[in-house]
Amino acid sequence: MSTPNIIEVTDFEAPELDIYARLNENQLLNRHEPEKGIFIAESPKVIERALDSGCQPISLLLERKHIEGQARDVIARCGDIPIFTSEFEILTQLTGFKLTRGVLCAMRRPALPSVENICSPAHRIAILENIMNPTNVGAIFRSAAALNIDAVLLTPGCSNPLYRRAIRVSMGTVFQIPWTFLGSEDSEWPDTGMKLLQKLGFKTAAMALRDDSVPIDDARLRTEDKLAILLGAEGDGLAPSTIAGCDYTVRIPMSHGVDSLNVAAASAVAFWELGKK
Repeated sequence: MSTPNIIEVTDFEAPELDIYARLNENQLLNRHEPEKGIFIAESPKVIERALDSGCQPISLLLERKHIEGQARDVIARCGDIPIFTSEFEILTQLTGFKLTRGVLCAMRRPALPSVENICSPAHRIAILENIMNPTNVGAIFRSAAALNIDAVLLTPGCSNPLYRRAIRVSMGTVFQIPWTFLGSEDSEWPDTGMKLLQKLGFKTAAMALRDDSVPIDDARLRTEDKLAILLGAEGDGLAPSTIAGCDYTVRIPMSHGVDSLNVAAASAVAFWELGKK
């Protein structure tokens, strides 16, 4: 085993620390050169899941006490990449840096698979339409991974699942369930995206409160071999044109006069019921 490449943090302005302290999510994403895109994974468990999925580490930033502690196994798997370290009090002085579980890892963004590649073997998928809140995206991924969803597709208007907050909230499940975007331009949804889903053999179920909605336990939904569950943004919900293009409009029955759930909570209910095969 090679000796870890430990580097003591003494210069907060060192360019190697920019990715942790000074670059925002859009700069890390690097839309103009996506092959150079970076994301930040937090905590040993999440970093391990990213490594398990094949993501390439660039560097680590961690409290010194974790070198022989909770980060030891992660360090052993990362080869000779730079490992920036110091005491907690010093690290917290980094501009914009918020320590979570003592360990951060900068990693290369993997190339996204095609829709056809991840959907061909799938029977239950989730479609996220214009969900911009990274917390909701991360929570939906966690439910999808736990509740029998085979893949997640996102419209171009969605928050990226590899934003730091989304990864954290998902507990790293963004690395365990296949996902990709339904095109790169807003104009590709819903028409082009819906046609592709139909071509791949999916029936579509829009989660929406409408007079013509069927209850989520409708027997017809369970009998569909390939079903795509569509979820819309918090507040606005799915676009009327999206709902109109779906095979089913589905509602979750609610009591006490409550007319809606947070989209992440609704996703868990929908995946539990519709993910059963």
